Amino acid sequence: MKKIIAGYSLFLLLTAFLFTSCATASFSRYKGVGRIKKYDFYSEHLPDSFDGFRVAFATDFHYESRFTSKRLSGAIRALQAMEADVLLLGGDYRGREGGDMEILFSALEKVHTPYGTYAVMGNHERGEADTLVRRAMSHTGVHLLEHKVDTLWRGKEFILICGIRNPFDLKRNGVSPTLSLKPEDFVIMLTHTPDYVEDVDVSNTDLALAGHTHGGQVSLFRRWTPAHFSKYGNRFLTGLKHNSQGIPVIISNGLGTSRRDIRLFTPSEVVLVVLHRCGQP
Repeated sequence: MKKIIAGYSLFLLLTAFLFTSCATASFSRYKGVGRIKKYDFYSEHLPDSFDGFRVAFATDFHYESRFTSKRLSGAIRALQAMEADVLLLGGDYRGREGGDMEILFSALEKVHTPYGTYAVMGNHERGEADTLVRRAMSHTGVHLLEHKVDTLWRGKEFILICGIRNPFDLKRNGVSPTLSLKPEDFVIMLTHTPDYVEDVDVSNTDLALAGHTHGGQVSLFRRWTPAHFSKYGNRFLTGLKHNSQGIPVIISNGLGTSRRDIRLFTPSEVVLVVLHRCGQP
């Protein structure tokens, strides 16, 4: 009798798990991208002229891992369909087994946006991979931001894009560039890992974008995973979270895989953030 009850309980748990996962998933029609995840972000600091500004965000390609050349064209079409004003890239471009960076960034170059493409590096950009990524970026006009800030203008108003250099080595990294910014500025911070927004004072940031966690690659109810990509466990696993200061950070599942070539209930994704002036809808 106990075995029957235990088995039935397990069945109910798995059924609830599958129902929850399916009910919350929004699948993409583009091969190679599990979903396009959209966020509407509201801020009183946003200049009026940037109301409706569209930010595309893609990260953790690990090209070619699970994200192969067969899936690349689908990801590009998904990004193009967003009709974004700017494209941001969050790092980890090359897979463990290699992957031609010229092919990857030449494909990304087809995503035409009025304000171009900005990027940061990830923890996999080391040695040869770092060299190849930098070279491909320079050939395709990608603006690499490493502890730098760039200004996007609309008429006489602007927002700022801030990129973080190697967020895993805080001693050598230096002071966060957000500290030199004014509180009244609207700042989007691009960093590879969400841990950075907790480890460092980023008080002049309005919104941070990060990847690195892959959503855990295998996840239960989008809250728990056996994989520990963050030292904060599952706190910054995926989606919209906040650091201890209340600063929002959007964490993407990314496109590729690391460690194990598997995804379960953590669909690969690209992100669209639409900025809105002032209060809630």
